[in-house]
Amino acid sequence: MPLAEQEAAALLARFDIIETRVELADRTLSLLRPRSADDLLDEEEFERDERIPYWAEIWPSSQVLARRLAKEAGCGRRLLELGCGAGLCCAAALVAGFDVVGTDYYTDALSFVQLNAARNGLPEPQTRLVDWRAYPDDLTGFEVVAAADVLYEKPYAAMVAAAFARSLAPGGLGLMADPGRQRAIDFPEECDKLGLDIRSTDHIPFKSPEHSVTIDLYEIRWR
Repeated sequence: MPLAEQEAAALLARFDIIETRVELADRTLSLLRPRSADDLLDEEEFERDERIPYWAEIWPSSQVLARRLAKEAGCGRRLLELGCGAGLCCAAALVAGFDVVGTDYYTDALSFVQLNAARNGLPEPQTRLVDWRAYPDDLTGFEVVAAADVLYEKPYAAMVAAAFARSLAPGGLGLMADPGRQRAIDFPEECDKLGLDIRSTDHIPFKSPEHSVTIDLYEIRWR
């Protein structure tokens, strides 16, 4: 369901909001998000399951992935994003014509996905609250499965590889963008165990006033 006007207003009132603008090939996306992810850290949530609100940032990996997705031929194909954050990659996929399902571990992230799609005049994406440790059985058959900068804890390589294997349709395309995190080194092996191949890896320089980093963009296919 899209956010009603009052719901959107209430959401924005809860946060110190800033706008981030991201250039795609032929248009600019305007994303609203909380100013600081650090300000959203909940000590009780962190103690319970090490939950950190990374969703509130627009990471370099997500910008690289968004630009790749915007070039794909969506044409009604289904796309799933693992860890959609505030909705940049979901918005880029909607621009490309995909039917989008965005998933995240935070309900506030999913609300911002809907808010930012509407802000950019895009179709409404579907959203799902998903815990990778209890991955839903029904998230299957997607032509494209995408994720950006989600391999930041040791257990995540196996869990994310399993999510790709569960959700990626035969003949489908997986895309993973990562800024060279130490934990990402295990991801290709975890994919291999499940019958997924890393077919190619592009190394894409990213520079902005805040960041200078090379993003590894993995292309994943069934063996």
